[in-house]
Amino acid sequence: MQNVVNVQQAEAWNGWEGELWASNAERYDGMLDDFNAALFAAAQIDRAHRVLDVGCGTGRTTRLAAGQATRGRAVGVDISAPMVARARADSADIPNIEFVQADAQVHPFPEARFDVAISRGGVMFFADLVAGFSNIRRALRPDGRLAFISPAAPDPDGDYARATAALGEFMKKPSPASLGMMSMVDPVRIDEVLDSAGFRDIAVEKVEADQNLGENADDAAEFVCSLAPVQFNLRHLDKSTVDRLRSELSSGFQPHETAQGVRVGGTVWLASATC
Repeated sequence: MQNVVNVQQAEAWNGWEGELWASNAERYDGMLDDFNAALFAAAQIDRAHRVLDVGCGTGRTTRLAAGQATRGRAVGVDISAPMVARARADSADIPNIEFVQADAQVHPFPEARFDVAISRGGVMFFADLVAGFSNIRRALRPDGRLAFISPAAPDPDGDYARATAALGEFMKKPSPASLGMMSMVDPVRIDEVLDSAGFRDIAVEKVEADQNLGENADDAAEFVCSLAPVQFNLRHLDKSTVDRLRSELSSGFQPHETAQGVRVGGTVWLASATC
């Protein structure tokens, strides 16, 4: 991989956090999939479109884009080698798909190659947001379309916060790969960044959807404890303390058990724009 300016993120996503995500792709996709409908409605992908998926991770959204652009092509780009490897393996039978390991902030995409650019959160990790989005804009044709989601600020009174309250005192700082996750929680900031990067027709709206965290409360508690930021902050605790926290998390998730698994509401910003 050449032309890397997001050095800290490259190191993090090519280390244990990237391996963790790649090994548990189905779980992470299950947590995020209910936001896909809004993302793809905003993207307006046509059958002949060429689609760029920025921060594609293990390729779930790239595969969905390829399924819509049946006479076009979907290209996923991500800085993480483990995640790109998983994306390629899971997409081996899809003819109109491609994955590139690269730093999308500076990667030399062919100018005006793509009709649509999408991202399910990956764009929030750019070290320089304006530079990153400017590079994406250069890769889009005139009047090309951008659509992405990024997290909204956590609600301290929300269902997830209440269910995971036991973790509160231990979550001291972000894990290396999660640095930057809160870079675009302010919709005003999103608008400023896209405007500075040369986009127009900018729209930002709040989207709410359920996150599936597990088959039952115990499974959800185990999954949350496995999340990289949680592992990172609990790594020095003794086993009995971690076991106690896992039990308290399970109790917190019990009210959210449904026939479709543990469903907890989440909120993101959906942004769209044109070149």
